[in-house]
Amino acid sequence: MEKEQKPEKEEKKTKEEKLKKEYVTANGRNLAMSTKEAVDICRMIRGKDIDTSLKLLEEVLQFKRAVKMNRREVPHRHGKGMMAGRYPIAAVKEFIRLAKQLKSNALHQELEIEKYVLFCKADKASRPYRRDGRRFKRTHVLLKLEKLKENKNKEKG
Repeated sequence: MEKEQKPEKEEKKTKEEKLKKEYVTANGRNLAMSTKEAVDICRMIRGKDIDTSLKLLEEVLQFKRAVKMNRREVPHRHGKGMMAGRYPIAAVKEFIRLAKQLKSNALHQELEIEKYVLFCKADKASRPYRRDGRRFKRTHVLLKLEKLKENKNKEKG
């Protein structure tokens, strides 16, 4: 009983097809930022493409756009088109670093970036103690580029 041998070219094609991914991710673990700020930044950039989200984050760094925050203790922004907002500079810098890392991951996987949208998620991380007994703020952030889902109702109508 001899096993049938497949040509080598077919095996290489299957390996290349397996390497093609549906999504790419960038994880930020134990980042020094407030979880509330991270959630609000995620709400701002979720569902947009990577270039648009990077542009929005750069505008926050230049104080041209405030991050909308729906909390009682946050003051109003006059003339910015929103009720309450802030400029979380340290958190935005971390998000820009992660977004650039995500973009380079996507380019390395040879994905067509225009067809993908950003999914963002922020969670609480463990809170270590400082010397004086207070706690640090720590947050886990997940940035993920997913394929743009087409609406089935548009195809029918």
